[in-house]
Amino acid sequence: MNELLTGAWHALTDVLNPHGPAVQAAKTYAPGDFSIHFFLQLAIILFACRVVGWAGQKFLKQPQVVGEMIAGVVLGPSLLGLLLPDLQLAIFPKETRNLLYAGAQLGVGLYMFMVGLTLRLDHFRSKAKSAAGVSAAGIAAPFLLAALITPALLTVPGLFTPGISQANATLFMGACIALTAFPMLARIINERGLANSALGTLSLTAGAFDDAASWCVLALVLATFGAGPGVAVLAIGGAVLYAGFMLVFGRRLLAPLGRIVEARGEMTMPILAVTMMLFCTSAFFMDAIGIHAIFGGFLMGVCMPRGLFVEELKRKVEPLAVVLLLPMFFTYSGLNTRMDMVNSPSLLLIALGILAVSVLAKFGACWAAARIAGEDNRTALGIGALMNARGLMELIIINIGLQKGIIGPTLFSMLVLMAIITTVMATPLFEAVYGRQARERGELDAIDGGLAAV
Repeated sequence: MNELLTGAWHALTDVLNPHGPAVQAAKTYAPGDFSIHFFLQLAIILFACRVVGWAGQKFLKQPQVVGEMIAGVVLGPSLLGLLLPDLQLAIFPKETRNLLYAGAQLGVGLYMFMVGLTLRLDHFRSKAKSAAGVSAAGIAAPFLLAALITPALLTVPGLFTPGISQANATLFMGACIALTAFPMLARIINERGLANSALGTLSLTAGAFDDAASWCVLALVLATFGAGPGVAVLAIGGAVLYAGFMLVFGRRLLAPLGRIVEARGEMTMPILAVTMMLFCTSAFFMDAIGIHAIFGGFLMGVCMPRGLFVEELKRKVEPLAVVLLLPMFFTYSGLNTRMDMVNSPSLLLIALGILAVSVLAKFGACWAAARIAGEDNRTALGIGALMNARGLMELIIINIGLQKGIIGPTLFSMLVLMAIITTVMATPLFEAVYGRQARERGELDAIDGGLAAV
């Protein structure tokens, strides 16, 4: 059996990389080579995400998305590249990663478009005032702690790009720590029967505010990092004007699409094509002015008509985006994650310190703010547990930071570790401090299986 597996492995690496890794950099790739690698990569990515996601759901009671986050790291240099470096390089040669990157951006862009489609503005209106304290704490504490630790991080070579200002580094770290996995938070709240509870509404509203503030800070950092005031003016000015136009006029201009779908009772292919064209145009515009495509996708989703239009669009697009395209983003993140770069006691201590600061800044600060706002201790702990999850949103923001040259691979890997751990701990921590007791008292519905949060 071992000989058979070894023979199959060598045959596969010979097909993908007949000249061996030593001359991989010198190999010229024809269009057909990219196609061969892409389809194999996608098949392996989907297989790994399903297997690791299933194992996470069955044995750790974790959402599918957590397994997919871990699967991305497994396929990268941190595990597969460590155990079988030749095979990992043969499957994911550097020359083919631009194609994988494009697919990853399409996947995460469509995902954020879907998040925008399902955004519940009524949550903000109903609990805006009561959530202000929790939200403010979830923003103030991360940026305060980021201001305290960033000067020390800047002294460590390789964490940040040389020449970055302390202000930009602090703002980026603050945004990373302040993030909450808003889509995952919404899914947990719905599946736990918390949608109409004070805890659920307050957590969801505060999480949305915190994420919005973090994305605004990231946009500011992207606009001011690197290319001078002209780029900053274009990025910030263009983003403000576009967002203002869409929020004021967007829903009115897009309303006819919703009326057509309602009249026909379904979304036809031409309407779907127009909708996808609008999504791509919005993503292109935000990317072109120097922000990021995901902002355009999310904003277009927020402005789309509600009702049957959203139901039909989610039915037609969401499975493809979540099952086929989004796993490419997790894998692309995993290919950039080098846990072996955290290879000294001092770097490991820094990684653990960032994790501890992140938990303190979100779980601790939001718990304290909820207590001050008058919530009982059990409810305040539940709010802190939910707000502490980073999830996919963290991977998005740190990928942007790596792509734009704000952080280096070592800090990127540390932040991936923080994102995974805070996401994995969210569900069991919530159950321990709130969910189990609430369910015994009949305050929550029974859970009928693992979460499928995205």
